[in-house]
Amino acid sequence: MAIAAAVALLAGAVAPVSAQSGDQAETAIRAALAKWTSDFNARDASHICDLFAPDLVYDYRGFPERDYPTLCGLLHRSLADPTRTFGYALDIKEIIVSGDMAVVRLVWTLKVISAGAKTEESREPGLDVFRRQPDGSWNIARYIAYAAP
Repeated sequence: MAIAAAVALLAGAVAPVSAQSGDQAETAIRAALAKWTSDFNARDASHICDLFAPDLVYDYRGFPERDYPTLCGLLHRSLADPTRTFGYALDIKEIIVSGDMAVVRLVWTLKVISAGAKTEESREPGLDVFRRQPDGSWNIARYIAYAAP
């Protein structure tokens, strides 16, 4: 009987995340991606890692599998580099939501301007897997990307 009471108390203490419609989830994911793009392009590193789940695993063609600390370090170093200016543009192809998971097919276009005004541009198609977090936010838990030919 005491075990049943303890389980009931614990179940009540952990409130489930309220359900979201697919449209609400899609809107939240689009907003999160837009905010990240804006922050990155403004060189605002204060929340640059917030889009990603702490257990992130990602693959980028030609590089070893990486994780959240590796990505955050790379983002912070890139934004702090005074010799280059970075800018991302985002093209969301589709978002598929199923419960607490969503898949986003997208293309990032990265423009890098180096010292001497040399400009390089790359298109990076990818697939992001978002997972709804306990606080209701959507974060990228997995992604795969590659540079388009």
